[in-house]
Amino acid sequence: MSEKNTTKQANEYRDNYLYFEEITTRWMDNDAYGHVNNVTYYSYFDTVTNSYLMSVGGLDIEHDPVIGFIVNSGCNYKIPIAFPDVLDVGLRVEHIGNSSVQYGLAIFKKGQAQAAAFGHLVHVFVDRETNKPQPIPEKIRKALKEIFAKPSFS
Repeated sequence: MSEKNTTKQANEYRDNYLYFEEITTRWMDNDAYGHVNNVTYYSYFDTVTNSYLMSVGGLDIEHDPVIGFIVNSGCNYKIPIAFPDVLDVGLRVEHIGNSSVQYGLAIFKKGQAQAAAFGHLVHVFVDRETNKPQPIPEKIRKALKEIFAKPSFS
């Protein structure tokens, strides 16, 4: 099996994520086909990532001079979810650079070991006024290191 396929499979399991938040689907999340619309998965990813940065990393989204912009994202959909599912969204850091970080995320139905969806977000930290890349603030870098993990293949 190729390394790419092995990594993709590792992304699908709960044990490969270090931080979780519960999200309850809402009636409005469902689309005409009766399941959560694909764009809503990204809102779950964004919510959990920013919640972690604020609660653990001390990010003040209204006042900090350096903020994170999403510059890349992707999602693989495996199992449909729908209202009224209760979800666990897993988060880990896969790469930390000078001004950027790549997160791995996965959405699990409550109690399930295999992800309904998994993907990534990349933040570039920028000066709030100039939008120019800046080093990741130390308080945030420390929080990112707490959930840094390469996926396990066992």
